[in-house]
Amino acid sequence: MADARPEEPGTEPRSEPRGTLVLRTRAMPADTNPSGDIFGGWLLAQMDIASGMLAEWRADGRIATVAVQEMVFHRPVRVGDVVCCYAEVLRTGTTSVAVLVEAWVLRRRDQTRRVKVTEGVFTFVAIDDAGRKRPLPPLDSIPHNGGG
Repeated sequence: MADARPEEPGTEPRSEPRGTLVLRTRAMPADTNPSGDIFGGWLLAQMDIASGMLAEWRADGRIATVAVQEMVFHRPVRVGDVVCCYAEVLRTGTTSVAVLVEAWVLRRRDQTRRVKVTEGVFTFVAIDDAGRKRPLPPLDSIPHNGGG
């Protein structure tokens, strides 16, 4: 992934992620595109996994991804980078959960500074064992050991 968009003029990039650290993994050579950067589809999959874990906790059961919105690729991910996905529930509906995911990296040669590389909003619907939509349970009925 090439640098798709520079930081907005006159603004400082945020140095802290939003949400809870949900997933951490290392980008490997098998995950590269023909240019040698990490393939955007691989990163999208990591973000779907991370946001899905948070949505599954909030739904207290099975969920399905129904939409990915507002994907923005800020910086490339390189082989050897540690990719850290932070997730936060943005909103819930009767059956749905929208989760903001930010992907930050620790560069292989500089593990002291996080760099935001990608963000997006993933929407999930709670489903039953037959794959039909089901209502989300009340928040106070969910065990608090998996949602951050």
